[in-house]
Amino acid sequence: MLETHYRASRFCRVLGNPTAYQILKSFVKSPRTPTELSKKLGLSLKTISSTLRNLRQINLVRYETQNKNKVYFLKDRQLPEVLRQIEKYVDRMRVQKW
Repeated sequence: MLETHYRASRFCRVLGNPTAYQILKSFVKSPRTPTELSKKLGLSLKTISSTLRNLRQINLVRYETQNKNKVYFLKDRQLPEVLRQIEKYVDRMRVQKW
């Protein structure tokens, strides 16, 4: 398998996790700490931290330490457009009749 295909499959697998998708969408507007994400999404800090670790492993997010807090952000500025295109495709598929 080509490395690009392997990395694309990992990307799709992570996006298949609703929590990961919600976290990525949350970063479109601004960087956030795990605690902020936990409150915003109504999920446990453990779940948020685990998902952020997965997102870091495939290079979708990064963090900076600010005042002893890790502030996470999207690594690539094109990712919001990729997410919009996925949503657009899904909407089109939902209304399309076979």
